[in-house]
Amino acid sequence: MKKFFLLMTMASASLMAEAGGLMTNTNYHIAFDRMFARGATTEIDAAYSNPAGLAWGHEGLQLSLNFQKPWQNRDIETEIPNFLMAGNNFHQKYNGKASAPIVPAFFASYKQDRWAVSTMIGIVGSGGFVKYDEGVPMFTVPITTMLAQKGVMPGTYAMDAQMKGKQYIYGGQLNFAYKITDFLSAAVGVRANYYDGYSRGHVVANMGGTNLVALQLDCLQKGWGFAPIVSVDFHEGPLTVAARYEFRTKINTENDTQTLSGRIKNTDPTTAAVMPYIEGATALAQFGDKVAPYEDGAKTRYDMPSLLTVAAQYEITPKLRAAAEYHFFDDKSAKMAGNRQDELEHGTHEVLLGAEYDINEKFTVSLGGQRTDYGLSDNYQTHTSFACDSYSLGCGAAVNLNEKVRLNVSYFCTLYSDYKVESANYLGTPYAGSDTFSRTNHVLGVGIDYKF
Repeated sequence: MKKFFLLMTMASASLMAEAGGLMTNTNYHIAFDRMFARGATTEIDAAYSNPAGLAWGHEGLQLSLNFQKPWQNRDIETEIPNFLMAGNNFHQKYNGKASAPIVPAFFASYKQDRWAVSTMIGIVGSGGFVKYDEGVPMFTVPITTMLAQKGVMPGTYAMDAQMKGKQYIYGGQLNFAYKITDFLSAAVGVRANYYDGYSRGHVVANMGGTNLVALQLDCLQKGWGFAPIVSVDFHEGPLTVAARYEFRTKINTENDTQTLSGRIKNTDPTTAAVMPYIEGATALAQFGDKVAPYEDGAKTRYDMPSLLTVAAQYEITPKLRAAAEYHFFDDKSAKMAGNRQDELEHGTHEVLLGAEYDINEKFTVSLGGQRTDYGLSDNYQTHTSFACDSYSLGCGAAVNLNEKVRLNVSYFCTLYSDYKVESANYLGTPYAGSDTFSRTNHVLGVGIDYKF
C-alpha cells in the first residue's frame, strides 16, 4: 500500500513533445515542418531560427501567422511473467492519448538598411495534454500486488484509475540584428518563458461497497524564466552559414495544490473498530518526502536547456536550395524534477537536412528529415514522462497567392524507436517484469506570411 501511494504522488504532468529536445520545441513556423533545416534561412521564420539572418531579409515590415494540429500516442506495454502465481502472465498495453488544440505561432520583423528587429510568440516548450483512461502500470501493478498479499485477488474488486497531465511553456522572443559588414551580421535577443502545467489523477479500489484505497491529486504548477539569445550569420552569394546560442532558462515552478488527499483501509484488528480508515494528514504522513513535491507552495525545476545550432544553406540553382543543420541541447545541465537530468548519458543531438524547389514563381515544394538522439537511460524513463529516440520526416508546399501573401502547408510525422526497460523486481514487487515504451506523432500545419 505504502509503495503504491509513493508512486502515485510521484506522477507528474506528461508532455507532448514535438520537434526538438526534451523540454524545447523547435517547430513554430510551417516552413520548418515542410523542410526542417531552417537555421540558415533569411525569411520571416528566421525570427526564431536565425535572427541575425534577417539583416539580409525583406526590407520593411513582414508578418506571419501559423497554426499546427498535432496528434500523438504514448503507449506502455507491460509484461510480468508469473505475476502473483506460477504460470500467470500479466500482459497489458496502456494507451495514452496525447493531443493539443490548434497550436498558433506569430512572427514579425522590420528591416531598415542594416538594422532588423524581430519577434516570435509561441509555445516554446512541450505543449499538450495526455490522458491514460486505465491509469498506468505504476498505479495498477503495485496496488494489485498489495491486495493479493492481503488475500484479495484480482477479479474480486473493482479498480478505477486515471492519470492526466498538461504542460505548456509559452514564450515571447525579441531580437535586434545588425549587418556588421557586407558578409557578416549579428543579433542579440531575449525570450521570456512562462510555464503552465498540472498533474491530476485518482485511484479508487472498492470491494462489495467497501473502499480499500482512495487517492486524489490535483496539483497546478506555474513559473517564469528568461533566456538570452545570440546569433551570427555569414551570407555571400549562394551560401549562408549561421549559428545561434540560447542560454539555459531557469524555471522554478510553484505549486498551487487544489487536492492532495489519501484514504487507506485500516487492516490493523486492534484499531480498525474505532478507526476504520487512515485519512488526511495521518495518511499522507506515511509517504514522507515523496509527498512534499506536490504540497501547496512546493517548488520544482523545469529548466529549458541551453541550445547550440549550426546551419548552412546553399542555393544550388536559382530554383533549388539545400540545407543542413545540427542542434545540441545541454539537457544534463538543465535541472529537472527529481534531478532526472543526472540519469541521461548525454545531451540531445539532432541532425537536420532539407531542400526546397521553386516549380515556378507561384509554387514551391520542399521536404526534410531530422534524427534525434536524447542520450536516454533506463533510470531516466518513468511511466509519466518517457522519451524515445526518433526520425522525423516532413513535406509541404508554399504558394505565392500574390506579391505580398504566401500560404504555407505541411505535414510531418515522427518515427520513434521503442525503448524497453527490464527489472528483476518490477516496481518493488517480487516479480521480474518489463515495460516497452512507444510513441507516434503526426502534425498538420498551415500558415500565412504577409509582406508590406
